[in-house]
Amino acid sequence: MMGRVNPVEAVLEATTRYLSALEGLTDEQLRDPSLLPGWSRGHVAAHLALNAHGFARALRGARTGDPVPIYDSQEARDAEVEERSSGSVEELAAFNQMASLRLAGELRLMKALVTIERTPGGHVFDAAKVVEIRWKEVEIHHADLGIGYGPADWPLPFAALLLESAAADRGRELGITLHARDIDKTVLVGQGGHGVAGPAGDLAWWLVGRGASDSLTSTRPLPELGAWK
Repeated sequence: MMGRVNPVEAVLEATTRYLSALEGLTDEQLRDPSLLPGWSRGHVAAHLALNAHGFARALRGARTGDPVPIYDSQEARDAEVEERSSGSVEELAAFNQMASLRLAGELRLMKALVTIERTPGGHVFDAAKVVEIRWKEVEIHHADLGIGYGPADWPLPFAALLLESAAADRGRELGITLHARDIDKTVLVGQGGHGVAGPAGDLAWWLVGRGASDSLTSTRPLPELGAWK
């Protein structure tokens, strides 16, 4: 699905771009709203750091035979995002850097044939999926910061990956035929239907519930989609 892209290297490159952008913000800019309803940029940065920290500890546990979940509970995760969201740029950048470095190390040592839990007794998935999931987390939430990085800036392999993934998920509620002009690819959502065309990144951005850009053309009015998973 990721073509010739080295998935781990792609995650690390995306993380480098995100960390550079985060370090360029001011404390006041962190308090401003992100593109996610109810979350400031600080919330987004806190979530990305905690996500990296959680993945790193879960992968280490799977590797060493001492399994632990990504998060102790959904409530604990939400509370820590809220607590850390008010930190300074220096604090959040340092936490993101530390957690990302730990995760990078675990990704290189990862054992593919193991599973990890999101929360105790919660969703279980193959450890090998962490690379793809983290890539989506970093690229989508970097764009959610609303600081000039968006779907048009995504590497095309990522835009193509997210487009196919989101289209598969939305197939339970939509029937649309998408054509990504920049990668010359047609993707069916559900059984297909009326046509929507545009850049792969903007099509994916709409599918994950972030709204439709002016670059999209459709033979019918586009529905407003709710939050993606």
